[in-house]
Amino acid sequence: MNRFRMIERAAKRPLRRKDPAMTASLPAPSSLDDATRVAELRTQHGSGLLGVPRTGLRLSWRAESDDPHARLVGYQLASGVEGGELTASDPVAGHRTVGVAIPDELAPRERRAFAVRVATTAGWSAWSAPLVVEAGVDDPDLVAEVIGLDTPADGPVPLLRTEFTLAAAPASARLRLSALGLVDAWINGVRATDALLTPGWTSYQERILVDTLDVTGLLRDGVNVIVLAVADGWYRGSFGFARRQAIYGDRTGALAQVEADGRIVAKTDASWQAGLGAIRSASIYDGTVTDLRLDDAGVHRPGFAGRDWVAASLVEADLARFEPRSAPPVRIVAELPMTASTRDGRTRLDGGQNLSGWVRLVVQGRAGDVVTVRHAEVLEPSGDLHVKALRSAKATDVYTLDRDGAHTLEPAFTFHGFRYADVEGAEVVSATAVAISSDLAPRSTFASSHEALDRFHSNVFWSQRDNFVSVPTDCPQRDERLGWTGDAQAFAATASTLMDAESFWMSWLRDLEIDQTDEGGVPAVVPDIIRPQDMLMGGVPTENMGRAGWADAATIVPLDVYESYGSDEVLARQRGSMRRWVEHLRRRAGEDVVLPGGDFQFGDWLDPDAPGERPWEAKVSGDFVSNAFYARSARLLARAERVLGDAAHADEYDALAERVAAATFERWGEEAVLTQSGAAIALEFGLAPVGRRDEIAAGLAANVRREHGRIATGFLGTPLVLFALSHAGHLDEAYLMLLRREAPSWLYQVDRGATTVWERWDAILPDGRIHSGAMDALPTEDASEEDSGMLSFNHYAYGAMIDWVYRTVAGLAPDADDPGYRTVHVAPRPAVGLDRASASIRTPQGRLAIDWRIADGVFVATLEVPFGSRAVLDLPVTASSTVTVDDAPAPAELAHGIHRIAVTAPAVATPGALVPA
Repeated sequence: MNRFRMIERAAKRPLRRKDPAMTASLPAPSSLDDATRVAELRTQHGSGLLGVPRTGLRLSWRAESDDPHARLVGYQLASGVEGGELTASDPVAGHRTVGVAIPDELAPRERRAFAVRVATTAGWSAWSAPLVVEAGVDDPDLVAEVIGLDTPADGPVPLLRTEFTLAAAPASARLRLSALGLVDAWINGVRATDALLTPGWTSYQERILVDTLDVTGLLRDGVNVIVLAVADGWYRGSFGFARRQAIYGDRTGALAQVEADGRIVAKTDASWQAGLGAIRSASIYDGTVTDLRLDDAGVHRPGFAGRDWVAASLVEADLARFEPRSAPPVRIVAELPMTASTRDGRTRLDGGQNLSGWVRLVVQGRAGDVVTVRHAEVLEPSGDLHVKALRSAKATDVYTLDRDGAHTLEPAFTFHGFRYADVEGAEVVSATAVAISSDLAPRSTFASSHEALDRFHSNVFWSQRDNFVSVPTDCPQRDERLGWTGDAQAFAATASTLMDAESFWMSWLRDLEIDQTDEGGVPAVVPDIIRPQDMLMGGVPTENMGRAGWADAATIVPLDVYESYGSDEVLARQRGSMRRWVEHLRRRAGEDVVLPGGDFQFGDWLDPDAPGERPWEAKVSGDFVSNAFYARSARLLARAERVLGDAAHADEYDALAERVAAATFERWGEEAVLTQSGAAIALEFGLAPVGRRDEIAAGLAANVRREHGRIATGFLGTPLVLFALSHAGHLDEAYLMLLRREAPSWLYQVDRGATTVWERWDAILPDGRIHSGAMDALPTEDASEEDSGMLSFNHYAYGAMIDWVYRTVAGLAPDADDPGYRTVHVAPRPAVGLDRASASIRTPQGRLAIDWRIADGVFVATLEVPFGSRAVLDLPVTASSTVTVDDAPAPAELAHGIHRIAVTAPAVATPGALVPA
């Protein structure tokens, strides 16, 4: 029985050459290729997750081969009961190794084993080691009820507990855990998981995640105790510009279900007891207040009878909203020692790195001492903590000590954006900066001869780490921390290179679709908690739905994820959302081809030439930007339709994109291309007529030369401007901009000591003063100007240019038509001042790496191509160059293996020649 049938796309865009796998026949079943092996088999979900969704499973694998001539021509899957004999499906011809769909569902709690073998031109590999996939449970198999204790928002954190008896320690046990709010769990006094901020932030009105935890080692024969702590978190806590409470509901509660050897042995219900503990308040913005005098370790022991404890109450909840987790949770990802000094009677701590998390303190104190920890990203010129940028966020953790002696202190259910902290109230023995993030594996490395560029690359990585806390936020420190869609779309390509973020994006895109309006409008933040009255721009309530360059995350992010990782799952899942957004734009345009003007637009946000207090007033027209992104979204949707086999819809949306692009350029293009962002958008989005492209690119290059490389782009133009220059052959100008050290520039931040990416180009002014952050915008009509500032030192949007660094400096880029680095474009471009670079990317096929340098006037490179990929060479040659690969004349493309490349008389960009002496 053929249980595993690969679902082929009905249409594919043509590749540059015909792949052998498309023409080679499968080898005979008895023909073996001992030189080839399957090194890894995985699902699309986060590594190590238990209890994954039962439907939509996809498998991917990575193969290796010692045979330089081997080529993938097919695969065969097998599946069955864990520990049993697996049943093989029919072999499938083709080179696909990523995102192969498994059509049948898994049963609740099922543990199914999978294996794969691959066919090459030499024969079949051995079968892979089995991969066991464990399915989760959802309604109706999730029979626990949501329970809680009636407490005020931003008040004490309730504890919930019960006891249950087992006749013997189980051979296997699972805890299903979730909450309306945030939850921590302990079994017999041991924390049940290293995950933090469980269950994370999703569009709670429709989707709440359930973690499945292996707790086999925590249960014992006899009486067992489970304790839950439930905090407000994003669900009920004071959140957003307006600091509204109870955004999703006015009651918090936890859901837990313990299963041992196939039966439910404990579940949250009205039989549980509820009380209060040491945490007196826990706020994501404000921090945690903990009174250790109220901590009673007996709560974790059998027979506990706490004073003032009562029966837990049921919290009304639709269990259909709860679904298994499909992306990694938030965890501790780094711990950095902090140096201590004394300032004005306080202990000043410096972690050396701006990050998201908290301070773990060891203090020496006395019973009743109150220890206060205040956090900040930077210091004022006076040396004080800079806290104005936090706006209303207190970012303060407070502890009351319960005894004399040493204490280890850490907050719960909060995080702060900080490098520095001040501590009062006790002697600091040691301090550690604890960094948290969604637990996404680093995917790439980069190093070069340019120390400041390397530091900026590190800054971008840290800003991604610090802002990918359950959702892709704008900043981790002030009273915001929202999933701004504009920031996300600008950064998606870079993010997907720096980290293994596919499942993270897939989860967030689910929420984007949930939060779309019935008409298809996409919000500016996802999950969407902003209302027009929450955001007054220029004194006017501002609608956050359908803003150009923000809402277009609905189309841009899926295509970036597809190109980087190679699975069409993201397109198949998001196609409905993408269509709804583009059709929403088409309806808004009405009988006219282009969108009507007059709506508020964020525009090229934070253009350095815009009024500091009105960052939406960029040089490039908002009407041009909104229609340019309309054309871009239509074109991306057409690509997705074509990949998924719908040629008719693809042609329709391509035609729509062409009409909108032509009309947009005709109406606004001449003025727009006089600006850096306008020219970059016109070139990169295909708005400029073919006959005008060289002229417009030359104008952009001239602009950059006149400005000596000064950046004059905001959030929307910055990811595009270097590409617009280099694609048109203006590498000198691209490098002039990249390597500029004066403000505004990327490397100016590095020279000012930045360890993450700034929100404003001039967040710290050349004279050392900190930007006021003043904005003609208020979170509510009754807010004060104190609440209106906008200044973050940890904002990844301007770090989007790292995508260009990997593709152009290092010279490694995926192919849009053969994605996931199956076809790799190798196009390094050296420059004076940047004569060495190395990079690696963990692609679906394996490690892709390059290490190049200019040595004695010769470009030399070592290139590692993984099995299953091919490298198309586009080397930095001149008319005088001779190119060799592995000491032989260079072919146009390379197969897997490690290759040595040499180019004599290479082309080298000379940005310094553009600047007058």
